[in-house]
Amino acid sequence: MKVAIIGAGASGLMAAYAAAKNGNDVTVFEKNEKCGKKIYITGKGRCNLTNAVSPQDFLLNVVSNPKFLTGAIYSFPPDKTMGFFESRGLSLKVERGNRVFPMSDKASDVTKYLEKACLSVGVKFNFNKTVDNIAVLNSTVSGIIVNNNKLSFDKVIVCTGGVSYPATGSTGDGLKFAERCGHYIKEVKPALCGLNLKGKFYLELQGLTLKNVCLTVYYDGKKIYGAMGEMLFTHFGVSGPLILTASSLINRLDLNKIKLSVDLKPALSEEQLNERILRDFADAPNKSLFSILKGLLPASIIGEVAKRCGLDGNKKCNSVSKGERIALIKVLKNFDMNVSSLRPFEEAIITSGGVDVKQINPKTMESKLIKGLYFCGEVLDVDAFTGGFNLQIAFATGFAAGNSIISEDL
Repeated sequence: MKVAIIGAGASGLMAAYAAAKNGNDVTVFEKNEKCGKKIYITGKGRCNLTNAVSPQDFLLNVVSNPKFLTGAIYSFPPDKTMGFFESRGLSLKVERGNRVFPMSDKASDVTKYLEKACLSVGVKFNFNKTVDNIAVLNSTVSGIIVNNNKLSFDKVIVCTGGVSYPATGSTGDGLKFAERCGHYIKEVKPALCGLNLKGKFYLELQGLTLKNVCLTVYYDGKKIYGAMGEMLFTHFGVSGPLILTASSLINRLDLNKIKLSVDLKPALSEEQLNERILRDFADAPNKSLFSILKGLLPASIIGEVAKRCGLDGNKKCNSVSKGERIALIKVLKNFDMNVSSLRPFEEAIITSGGVDVKQINPKTMESKLIKGLYFCGEVLDVDAFTGGFNLQIAFATGFAAGNSIISEDL
């Protein structure tokens, strides 16, 4: 069968390989001049290509529609992704949090080995080719439209990504194709992105990284997320691993009802923190509060902490009242912030939303509306946390689509 793959990213390359190894005539159409432009920037250029956990644990890290992905992830789990690359000569390593990277720390190697795998089974590539539309006849795919010319194909697999990092070519083309074919598109939102904060206090803190702090996210007063890790203050608000995860959980909620609360000293209970402060005060009663707090906090945040509890940082420790000390402890354990908005798609690692998965066959990724039309990867309404989970979704859905197309010659 003649198969067209639109997009030479992670899902497109895996779909192309899987379809071609089944004996199909496969052609990849890519609007960029080369494969895997988004792969090159993942994992800060090192490419965190999967996460070495079981399928069951993997699905716990999927934010949108984990049930839909169950079959694809169990059929092509992280260990199969690792095996795919290692069997072709790409050495891998597993780092903190089960994150998997190429031993070379080069994202380009991931793309190179994917492309080599495709070429080994006869996949053809058409670069600098923008697909304008999908050709459909009697609710069945008949080909694609490129430069106003129809090219006939038996099957078309759409692997165009979402709308995040549009400079890499992810400009929502697949969503338009899907909509024209009658698919419902779940509203897209930035995911795994920084958060703009209300107020201006963060401007004094920009560049500050907080490590081993505990972030709790409240929605309308109810806790919806809590974890320990790292975050940082920026020129717009906050970012970093804890914030990226939180963004994917709140991007569809009313952000005016969101409160971020940071425990700056999670290793100490309020009682232990009180004892520590009392001890520090007793050891240096004539020192300023600022001097004492330097033993507890990064210098750049002390001013804001003191301001929040109504204290002058120059006040001597022996003149700090019990009430002021209790207020200080409350702020240290609950450094609260209010979110104004999400950062834009240009900065979002992935897109949340996309083609409604209720209209997609979860085993094959084929449209339930148009025969012979498939959707894979970020164009679908599926997304997960950071750590290699989103690339694994791309590989698993791409493999599911390509592998389901069996050549009539076999």
